[in-house]
Amino acid sequence: MDMSYLHHAGSAFATIFVVATCTMRTMIPLRVFGIMANVLLIAISIPTHNYPTMALHTVLLPLNIYRLRQMLQLVQDVKKSVNSDLSMEWLKPFMTKRPCKAGEILFYKDEKAEDMFYIVSGRYRLVESGIELPVGAIVGELGMLSPTNERTQTLECIEPGMVLSVSYSQVEELYVQNPEFGFFFLRLASARLFENINKLEARLAKQDTPALPMAPQPV
Repeated sequence: MDMSYLHHAGSAFATIFVVATCTMRTMIPLRVFGIMANVLLIAISIPTHNYPTMALHTVLLPLNIYRLRQMLQLVQDVKKSVNSDLSMEWLKPFMTKRPCKAGEILFYKDEKAEDMFYIVSGRYRLVESGIELPVGAIVGELGMLSPTNERTQTLECIEPGMVLSVSYSQVEELYVQNPEFGFFFLRLASARLFENINKLEARLAKQDTPALPMAPQPV
């Protein structure tokens, strides 16, 4: 077979895949088409001895596969969280470690909310309500959905520990890159919001329950 014909035909198909990749609006289809373009260009480069192109796409292929797997795993983990314990373990790979000292204020009431936190270790307290947050708790995530994006309470570290933080902009990027992830994230945030409402209603109902009259004491 004429190598020049093979090269031109293969390049034409590869161009189609590359153009299709550039038109993708979401991350998963983009990675899939990127993988297909990588495989095709590697296959063309071998018989035509185009070693620079082969080397480039040999590097890009595993990178695209890794990113595709990461995004698919993210969607799968969010689905599990929605259907189970509302955990946000799936977000850990995208979060940054932040050590905290006793007495440190992570954020103040009424300040602009820009990130949320996952508590890894230590003790933390919401100052205004006096609620202490356990290890594994997420705090600050609902500020992303608030119209004003303002904190409703102050968060204080009362015992040294570690938190993981992720900015709202990073979460928004994941949302835009994958609509399925965005859909399940909204379900997750809504479920957490309703969980908080149910807890508040239960607490109010407990406070409103009239005390039982005391039995008359014997004289």
